[in-house]
Amino acid sequence: MPATPAWPPESAPRLFVDQPLSEGADVALDNAQGNYLLNVMRLKAGDAVRCFDDRTGEWAAEISSAGKRDARLRMVRHLAPREPVPDLWLIAAPIKRQRVDWMAEKACELGVGRFLPVLTRRSVVDKLNLDRLRAHMIEAAEQCGRTALPALDEPVKLAQLLRDWPADRTLWFADETGGEPFRPEPGPAAILVGPEGGFDPAEREAIRALRQARGISLGPRILRAETAALASVSIWMAHAGDWR
Repeated sequence: MPATPAWPPESAPRLFVDQPLSEGADVALDNAQGNYLLNVMRLKAGDAVRCFDDRTGEWAAEISSAGKRDARLRMVRHLAPREPVPDLWLIAAPIKRQRVDWMAEKACELGVGRFLPVLTRRSVVDKLNLDRLRAHMIEAAEQCGRTALPALDEPVKLAQLLRDWPADRTLWFADETGGEPFRPEPGPAAILVGPEGGFDPAEREAIRALRQARGISLGPRILRAETAALASVSIWMAHAGDWR
C-alpha cells in the first residue's frame, strides 16, 4: 500500500498571523496575504498552509474559503509550541535603509530576542520605518521556519538607554578603539553597535562608566556597522546562546 502523504506537506506556505491561534479557529487574512496564497502560490479552498502567531507556536491550517484576493484559514492541528528564544538584545544605531533592513532580517534569522535602535551623536539616520523593519523580520521568520519574532522597540537616545539599563544584563559594546576578545558568558545580555562613524569619545566614556558594560574587539579588520552587529550576534550565539 502506498504511504499516506504527510499533512501538511513541508512545501506548504508559511504565514505569520497576528492573533492568538487555536484549534478550529477561523481566521480572515488581509488582502496581501490572501493575494499571495491565491494568486501568487495559486492555492485554492482545502489546500494546506502553515501558520504561526508568535504566541502559541505553529499550526497546520487549510484554506476554508477563497475569493479573488481574500481568503480565510481554519486552524486544524497544533504542530509545535513557540520556540524558546535566547535572552539577547541587539542594540544598533540606525543606518541607511537597505542596510538596516538587512540587519533586522538577519537578527531575526539568528535568534535575537529584541531589536532596539539607539540614537547616537554620529548617527546618520534619526528616523526609522518600524513597520517596514517588522515586515522584513516577519518575512525572514516565515522563510526560515521560526515561530518567534524579535521584539522591536522605538528608537531611544543613548543617554536614556544607559540611564535605564537593567542591573542584571551585560552590555557588550563593539569598541573600535580596542577591547577584550569577545568571549561571552550565559545570562541576560545585549550587544551595542554604533553608527558608521563609531561612538564619539564622550559616548564611549559614558558607556564604559556603566558597571554592566564591557568593551569588546571584533578582530583586526574594520567592519561596517551591520557586519559588526551580525558578527557579534553570531559569536554570542555560539558561546552563550542556543548554538552550543
